[in-house]
Amino acid sequence: MLGPLLDSSLARRERHALCDLAMAVGPEAPTLCEGWTSADLVAHLYVREHRPLAALGLVAPPLAGRTEQAMRAVLHDGYAALCARLRDPGRLTPFGVPAVERAANSLEYVVHHEDLRRGEGPGGSWEPRPDDTWRPADLDLLWRQVGLVGRGAVRPAGVPVRVVRSDTGAARTLRAGEDPVVVTGPVVELVLLLSGRDAVRGVELTGPDEAVAAFEGATRGM
Repeated sequence: MLGPLLDSSLARRERHALCDLAMAVGPEAPTLCEGWTSADLVAHLYVREHRPLAALGLVAPPLAGRTEQAMRAVLHDGYAALCARLRDPGRLTPFGVPAVERAANSLEYVVHHEDLRRGEGPGGSWEPRPDDTWRPADLDLLWRQVGLVGRGAVRPAGVPVRVVRSDTGAARTLRAGEDPVVVTGPVVELVLLLSGRDAVRGVELTGPDEAVAAFEGATRGM
């Protein structure tokens, strides 16, 4: 029963889809992560899960060199081999535990899968995935995580922000205040925008012009 459960989770499905796409596009494909190719992205994800000490550079800039060194090292056996290892986290990392994977990787893998899908940037030929790609439970999970981490994402803008799901009309206040910037769109597009990606479609920003400009110009990231 464990295998089907893992395969049905959003985090596991996105992990597999990202690995499939990474193999299809090859190691030199562009991503939305500035300066990173698909090989860099796969290496980042693997180091994050399997090299916890080296991964400290992801949150501690003085250790970034150690993280970059680890990313180069895990590619030593080749890109295809690394994609295969990333595909199944195994039992030697907490990320192999279903509950941990769902909590820590659902948002992570959705965003990074789209980083690879949309690697050409805002003007690329990509399109958002069809609505039926996502189960209602997937969107509800991502929407809850927007509520949990979205407040930190909008803080640098310094303006009130409210987000609205275009599919259900549900809304969350991420930063309270009068005359907020109201960000309306599909859940996945909202996730990407709040994660600092500009390659989004179907998102509408309304509110005072100065506040909207501050939101658009701020560094966002979840």
